[in-house]
Amino acid sequence: MIRLLFTIIAGVLLGGVVHLVSVLALPRIATQDAYSRLTPMTKLNAVTPLPLAAPNNAPMPFMDPAFAIAICRYDLSGGPIKLAVPVSQAYTSVSFYTRNEVAYYAINDRSAGRKVIEAQHAELPEDEDVTAADRLIIDAPTATGLIVLKALAPEPGLMPQAQATLAASSCKVQNEPPPAKQEEPAPAPAPAPPRGKR
Repeated sequence: MIRLLFTIIAGVLLGGVVHLVSVLALPRIATQDAYSRLTPMTKLNAVTPLPLAAPNNAPMPFMDPAFAIAICRYDLSGGPIKLAVPVSQAYTSVSFYTRNEVAYYAINDRSAGRKVIEAQHAELPEDEDVTAADRLIIDAPTATGLIVLKALAPEPGLMPQAQATLAASSCKVQNEPPPAKQEEPAPAPAPAPPRGKR
């Protein structure tokens, strides 16, 4: 009886380990992950709108037909990128994913509190007057990945407006270097005091 119980426990533990390893390894060995599926239909470091989800034809699984969706497939090897997404009237969200589909950052229009969601993959400038509160700077864990932009169309008639919002978005490599610190000019030497008469 004890041998049977030991065999059952060992089988359950072995099955659990095999299941866990396969689940963790699947994103790395899958050939049709999101990045691979979107590569032929998206441009690098540019916003590409996806076609609307249809029951028989959806570029990605589980797409919500009430959302207009656009993708920025980024590559940081050419430099930092800057993302700007105008906020739609209903709801707008931006999600950041690594090459292996690990979500590492997300923001929506309500948490941004602005009319345009702006993000930049770069380091903070050395200027003490510019802080992380002044601009959203995201440190990507991988050099390549996906940024998913979504705009809600609460009614079917508002879908063109949601699509136009995402079409006005930009995702591009920043070629211009960050503004250099301007050194303050050295103060002019004080004039010599007048020599008194003897």
